[in-house]
Amino acid sequence: MGIKIILNKDHLPLGEEGDVREVARGYARNYLFPQKIAFPYNKTFALLFEKRREEIEARKAEKRKNALSIKERLEALNLVIIMPAGANGKLYGAVTAQTIIDELAKAGFSIERKRVELPGNSFKSIGKYKVTIKLYESAAAEMEITVQAQTIKTESKSAPVRTARRRRGVSEPVETPAPIKLDTPVETPPVAD
Repeated sequence: MGIKIILNKDHLPLGEEGDVREVARGYARNYLFPQKIAFPYNKTFALLFEKRREEIEARKAEKRKNALSIKERLEALNLVIIMPAGANGKLYGAVTAQTIIDELAKAGFSIERKRVELPGNSFKSIGKYKVTIKLYESAAAEMEITVQAQTIKTESKSAPVRTARRRRGVSEPVETPAPIKLDTPVETPPVAD
C-alpha cells in the first residue's frame, strides 16, 4: 500500500517538479521527505503547487527548447570512435554506452549514460551504427556513429630470444669454477710445536 506524494524537484525516474505519484510509504518517509524531494499530497501542498504551476510550466518549456537544440547539434555531429581491432574487423574491446558518453564529453556534451540506447548493448566490430539518445520527454536524437580500426605501427621484429627453460625433476650440471693460479707462491705460516 503506497502513499501519494507531490514532487518538489525533478527526480528521475519518478518524474518532474509538480508531478503527483504514488510510492511506498518507507521510500517516502525515509528518503523523499527528509531530502525535500517530495511532500505528502494533501490540500495544503496541492494549493501551493497550483500557485507555482506557471513557473513550473515555464521551466518545462525551457527544458523542451534546450532538448530540441541539443537534438539538432547531436544529429549534426559525426562521431568517429577509433578502437584497436584485429585484421578481420573485430574489436579487441567493445564500444559501450560509456565509450560514447566519453566521446560526447570530448565534443562538449554532458549526457547521462542511461539515456544512451545501443542496439545489442555494445558494438564489437568496425562499421557504422545508429544510436538513440533520449533527451527530454519524447525528444530523442538519432546519431550515426562510425567505429574505425586503430592503425598500429609495426616495427620489424627480430626473432625472439629463447632462454633455456628448466624442467622439474631434472638436475642441471653444476659447473665448478676453475682453480685460481697465483703468480707468487703462498707461504704457509710456521706451526708452533
